[in-house]
Amino acid sequence: MESIGVLMPIPMSSYLEQELEKRFNLLKPWTVPHKTQFIKDHSTSIRAIVGNASAGADAELIAALPKLEIISSFSVGIDKVDLKTCKEKGIRVTNTPDVLTDDVADLAIGLTLAVLRRLCESERYVRSGQWKKGGYKLTTKFTGKTVGIIGLGRIGKAVAKRAEAFSCPIAYFSRTEKPDSKFKYYPTVVELAANCHVLVVACPLTEETRHIINRQVINALGPRGVLINIGRGPHVDEAELVSALVEGRLGGAGLDVYEKEPHVPEQLFALENVVLLPHVGSGTVETRNAMADLVVGNLEAHFLKKPLLTPVA
Repeated sequence: MESIGVLMPIPMSSYLEQELEKRFNLLKPWTVPHKTQFIKDHSTSIRAIVGNASAGADAELIAALPKLEIISSFSVGIDKVDLKTCKEKGIRVTNTPDVLTDDVADLAIGLTLAVLRRLCESERYVRSGQWKKGGYKLTTKFTGKTVGIIGLGRIGKAVAKRAEAFSCPIAYFSRTEKPDSKFKYYPTVVELAANCHVLVVACPLTEETRHIINRQVINALGPRGVLINIGRGPHVDEAELVSALVEGRLGGAGLDVYEKEPHVPEQLFALENVVLLPHVGSGTVETRNAMADLVVGNLEAHFLKKPLLTPVA
């Protein structure tokens, strides 16, 4: 398989690069001055693309690679892959579900605690020496708060399981009610937001879920509510979120993703009721290596004509 060209559009993981280079001809356009020409020069040898949450394969790139057979995404989200074009051309697509579920769910709870208990702000309070002048202000309890979850898939269920350990009542919204779920279902996001203290976004990004968090939802969540986004940036109407936080119409937010990463609205930087992370939901050594193994495993399975490990339907 050493002659098979595998395109990795941007740097992702040194471990993943090493494992791919052991098996394939890994092409890294960020290492050359003229990326477009580089891809064009290798277009007939590229049979696979390794994408992620930031760089996948749009229709233009797919059209430029006549020998492309498979796109193996180093992420669970595949919103950067043109699935319609892939289906039309018979290009297979895989992702990395399950292995990142625990890390992302852990982070959702971490963000919730950080916002409600003001962990980041109080840590800065100690570092700056202000504690010597007096104790930090009282914050808000997490235990017992109602947690609303948008999307009760793998990650949503994992968030619910963790929140239950804090004696939190759980409610959710999804496209359809889950008959096997014991949690309270709301048929609209607005109703869910109006009936929870913490609203967690954990659904896939689609055209239907783009800006699923809008002004109406934010107002329903209200000045005592907290929004946690561990999904995708475009799930949230960022302009509306910023104005709600600045105006005090929303109690707080914990964000790991943004509409135009790595750009974050600067108005959020000074707000102590907002915790900002640089899209690190799956960012542990253990999980990223497990994700890399899945990417490589899917490529090997494809080229050895074996069943894919984690195909996207």
